[in-house]
Amino acid sequence: MAAAAGRSPGSRLGVHLAVLFFVAVWTVPTLGILVSSLRDKDQIAASGWWTALATSARNDVGRLPASEAQTERDGRFVIAGNLLEEGDSRRIVAFGTRVQEPTKYEAGDNAELGDGETLRIDEDGSFEHMSPRPFEGARGQRVYFQATTPPRFTTENYETVLFSEGIGRSFINSLTVTIPATIIPILIAAFAAYALAWMRFPGRAILIAVVIGLLVVPLQMALIPLLKLYNGVGAFFGVPAKTYLGIWLAHTGFGLPFAIYLLRSYIADLPKEIIESARIDGASDFEIFVKIVLPLSFPVLASFAIFQFLWVWNDLLVAMVFLGSGANQLVLTGKLNALLGSHGGNWEILTTSAFVSIIVPLFVFFSLQRYFVRGLLAGSVKGG
Repeated sequence: MAAAAGRSPGSRLGVHLAVLFFVAVWTVPTLGILVSSLRDKDQIAASGWWTALATSARNDVGRLPASEAQTERDGRFVIAGNLLEEGDSRRIVAFGTRVQEPTKYEAGDNAELGDGETLRIDEDGSFEHMSPRPFEGARGQRVYFQATTPPRFTTENYETVLFSEGIGRSFINSLTVTIPATIIPILIAAFAAYALAWMRFPGRAILIAVVIGLLVVPLQMALIPLLKLYNGVGAFFGVPAKTYLGIWLAHTGFGLPFAIYLLRSYIADLPKEIIESARIDGASDFEIFVKIVLPLSFPVLASFAIFQFLWVWNDLLVAMVFLGSGANQLVLTGKLNALLGSHGGNWEILTTSAFVSIIVPLFVFFSLQRYFVRGLLAGSVKGG
């Protein structure tokens, strides 16, 4: 009965709705970052990313030229020009001369300013300020206007970030840290997991207990002792501090307990008959490991690779401690943190930088996602 109830249409619908909800929760912010990273900076400041395909309106302020720009025409004095710069795609829809009424007049209307003085501002930004008496003063009339901007997408934000803000160098630094820090623990953990699963030797149970115990050790508690140990050993062998070797070893050390635990659970669940048949045929443990266990364990290896890659790529604390914050050492998360401090108001830079930082993790995840669930459920169900 319980099994039948679990397969009821209502249960399946509930599961599907829950999955769709969580997918939307994670996907919508990502989509927002992508859209914002491609928008013009003025549009980002004026409206939200969900209005990217609609025309946006924004109030602005300008100043007409000073009296020295006036000319005389038919007995009246005229100051003419354009409020918008060349190439500005905005269209003015309304204007005013007081901050309290920035949209009092529609574009193209002749606004009566008193004493025969008039002002007309057209949609394209051209204006004519006319008066029966000469204009005076070193500063021109201040005007307020509302302008609409058509949707505009650009890659200038990415050009600025990748070539002007130093993100490109930090991107390479993150790849240099993340790729070896993902591969090294997988290689070590795979050998250890096979030994703990299929090889019999004294102290095996104790080693398994130690590995499980290390899973609960907080990174923050072990970080400084590990750094002191590395610096001491490095000084003895003449290895300089703040190198890529140090951060590779640090991430390997922090990732190994989970890797060994996950891989051992999967490898121990492999069919016993395959291993015994290989031994009867004279295969050594190394041959069994390379030719049988590794190919069969690819799902769990890919699953751990996703975990490790995402954790190392998004890490800031370990990178700052073991690698430093120099221009040639700063990883992508550190550079984004620096940009947040120096460009707190430049949302186009921050959104573009954020999307650059998630491109590689998204590629890795979607490339290996078909193995993710199979590896994540490693060892949860025993084979027959």
